Amino acid sequence: MVSTEQSCWFIRKVICWRAVASIAWAVLLLPPITLVFVIISKFSFLHPVQTISECLYLLTSASGIFSFILLCGVILIVGFLHLEYYTVIPMIACSKIALLGQLLHPRQFINSLVHCFMGVIVAWCCAVTMGLRYETLGYPCTESDGHPQMCLNEYHLILLLAGAFVGFSHSLLGVIYNMNYVSFHTVQQYKYLRFKRCLPLVVKCSATQALYSVRNYIVMYLFLGKCPFFMNKISVHPLDSIAGLLDLSLLYHLWSSATFLLLTWNITLLLFRIFVTEVYSFPVQSSFTEDSHQCLPKVLTEKQPMILKFLALQDLALLSQHSPSRRCEVFSLSQPGGHPHNWNAISKECLSLLTDLTQRLVAYHDTVATNGRAKSLSSGSERKTSSETSVTSGTEDLMSPRPVFLMKTPASVFARSVAGTPQSPLTSLFTPDLDSPFASPALRRLTAPVDQCSPWYGTVQSPHIMRRAPKLWSTSTDSQVNGSPTPSPSSVPSPKQEPSKPSFLAQFLQNRKEQVLKPCHKLPEASSQALFADSQAHIWALEGLSYLVQASFSEDQFGVVQTTLPSILSCMLVLQEAVDRHFKLPHASSKPVRSTSSMGDSTYKTLRFALRATLKTAIYRITTTFGDHLNAVQISAEHRKRLQQFLEYKE
Repeated sequence: MVSTEQSCWFIRKVICWRAVASIAWAVLLLPPITLVFVIISKFSFLHPVQTISECLYLLTSASGIFSFILLCGVILIVGFLHLEYYTVIPMIACSKIALLGQLLHPRQFINSLVHCFMGVIVAWCCAVTMGLRYETLGYPCTESDGHPQMCLNEYHLILLLAGAFVGFSHSLLGVIYNMNYVSFHTVQQYKYLRFKRCLPLVVKCSATQALYSVRNYIVMYLFLGKCPFFMNKISVHPLDSIAGLLDLSLLYHLWSSATFLLLTWNITLLLFRIFVTEVYSFPVQSSFTEDSHQCLPKVLTEKQPMILKFLALQDLALLSQHSPSRRCEVFSLSQPGGHPHNWNAISKECLSLLTDLTQRLVAYHDTVATNGRAKSLSSGSERKTSSETSVTSGTEDLMSPRPVFLMKTPASVFARSVAGTPQSPLTSLFTPDLDSPFASPALRRLTAPVDQCSPWYGTVQSPHIMRRAPKLWSTSTDSQVNGSPTPSPSSVPSPKQEPSKPSFLAQFLQNRKEQVLKPCHKLPEASSQALFADSQAHIWALEGLSYLVQASFSEDQFGVVQTTLPSILSCMLVLQEAVDRHFKLPHASSKPVRSTSSMGDSTYKTLRFALRATLKTAIYRITTTFGDHLNAVQISAEHRKRLQQFLEYKE
């Protein structure tokens, strides 16, 4: 019950009000943006004064005020959708079929329909603002026989459909580029400075995305645009040809309208990100029992909502660096009793986060190491049971190059083992598992019945044959020169049979099977990114723990940190070993290129690199502070050896 009340309190009093503030600022910025759009769409170099007067008249007219009210309603809906769909942990599709499932999800389908509807509204407002040939959907015209009727204004129609297309494509791109992902910046800035720094990028992204959307829309309209459903006759200037669609004035107005639409929506998204990720200071302890669920130690243990946990970890990281008074509250003892409840709760939650990431990495390594590998050759061999040992051996088998030793084993050994004769310890080592799907055709050929002409037919009697094996396979010329008798025909090895090539039909079916299953295959880069998708929380946990341990060297009067120092060091060293092993895997150490052509935040793609750097820095921060005093800490011999590398600055 306490958890529910706490979550409702935080969402109701913090997140909702921040969202309302971001929407209010977006509405306040709408008039200047609209004014710029009107000037751009109506400006004439030959009549600048007349253009300005027309713009002022349009903005104060009844149609202009009504259009502004509709635009404000659209901004409100966009802000509500951001509040409904935002996330602090990105949803990364590990395969193409998973991405398709996200795009076809019913929740996303409703979101796309709403964006289409809002795009039509914004396009109608733009058409009314631009006036002239875009103002109305129909106009009166006269038929050839003189009867008046209503004709379709295709310029207005193409503008409305362009708004729907841009809204729909913006919704789909939001899923592909994770536009609903809200990231936290490392450098803390005022909201105005962040908005000022990001505004040029938002304008650039809006103009670029509008250009690509108009290009795609023109191509689609060229093939599917001639479908008048509710009008009897098309206008005098049809747009069903390439010449009609390549009108420069039409293309310019389509692009400016799409830019205006995307700019208003992207600015609303930017303001929402800035306000929601603002730092929130939680009290470390409270004098009142009813407010204890709002304190930092209690908030850190909450799982939902995730924005609450992330803001609490961010506050912990900032507290540990810049607030000595709040650090003293963390190191304080409870009264009465004298127990370090604050430190125990904070350290326990941080260590739990780091341990959870370590277990995920070990499980991922185990999956990668055992994926597609054959069974053990010896049926009676011992198998490792611990997950750590299996992951280590599997990773070494995958990553470390080893020399290959070619051992020639007589075919009779395989033949006798298959025939069911008792196997000696020597022959069991060379006996393959023929039932395994990974057994090669060469091993199966060796188990076939041995030819009587083969030198391995029967039992080898003399040990000299094995010691003088090279002379058994020497040529006749060498034998004559050395004076040895000419070898018998049975001693000459038979030519090696080449494996039969699959038929054309089998290759065709195999290629088609791979093409069909290719969208279902997991992408290695995406799998690695999904593994570290929530690593921002672990980065803050590492920073908070390391800075608190560093400050405890001089500020911890009661020694509360020293009791958990062995656990902290062991947890960090185990995590570093798992992270280092992960970066030895393919595609894990390749840095992706950040895209600047969309509003999607791609910082999650480099979180694993930030985590590795933060982890190493956290360990160095502790070792440089305590120095040789760490030799008295009770840790395992393996961890002590690894810790000595940090003490000697060799990592």
